[in-house]
Amino acid sequence: MSQSPSPAPSPIGVGVVPVTPLQQNCTIVWCQKTRKAAIIDPGGSVDGLLAAVEQNGLTLEAIWITHGHLDHAGGAAEMQDKTGLDIIGPHIEDQFWIDQIPENGLRFGMPGCRSFTPTRWLDDGDTLTLGETTWEVFHCPGHTPGHVIFFNREARFAQVGDVLFQGSIGRTDFPRSDHAALLDAIVTKLWPLGDDVTFIPGHGSHSTFGAERQTNPFVSDAAMRRAPVARPASGPS
Repeated sequence: MSQSPSPAPSPIGVGVVPVTPLQQNCTIVWCQKTRKAAIIDPGGSVDGLLAAVEQNGLTLEAIWITHGHLDHAGGAAEMQDKTGLDIIGPHIEDQFWIDQIPENGLRFGMPGCRSFTPTRWLDDGDTLTLGETTWEVFHCPGHTPGHVIFFNREARFAQVGDVLFQGSIGRTDFPRSDHAALLDAIVTKLWPLGDDVTFIPGHGSHSTFGAERQTNPFVSDAAMRRAPVARPASGPS
């Protein structure tokens, strides 16, 4: 498990384990004081993820899901079976994607992936507690209608799934995607959190909101003053 940089001193720890053929950034976050952890988006490699938790001396407490796509949620049911833990998230509008996980698993060479019903659906403004840390939930539709992101204000850290990437944004060519809604979510919900916020995306390298506001061709401040850049035709799922 590669350690990802976060502001120091930080109340949280962050580790990233790429999973599935799509190299999705499954993210393990934990409270530094209590060592209580959550796994965000266990798309696959469940045994390896659980081994990483144990090797780092963590106690896994919950499974958090940003959205219902296979590479983010395909291993959640298996992980719940093996741990007995709650599956928390995403927003209920992604149930139709979760229902398609078995079919999409066969299509992408990931047989055995199962659908599930989360223990708790999430909505904009919800909060989650992990040890002595608090995480804020923001509903950011566009890539999928039920996409959420997780933000720890004290650590200035966010896990944003497929809403935003280093140099790009989430695809919006899927059923019930909405390009305008995605741009709105980024500008009205992510940017106000602060330029200093470090984020882990669903795929690729970490960045900061400030860097993306300066250089991202889709949602930089300059790009948003011009006509919006055409949506990505391909890229991370």
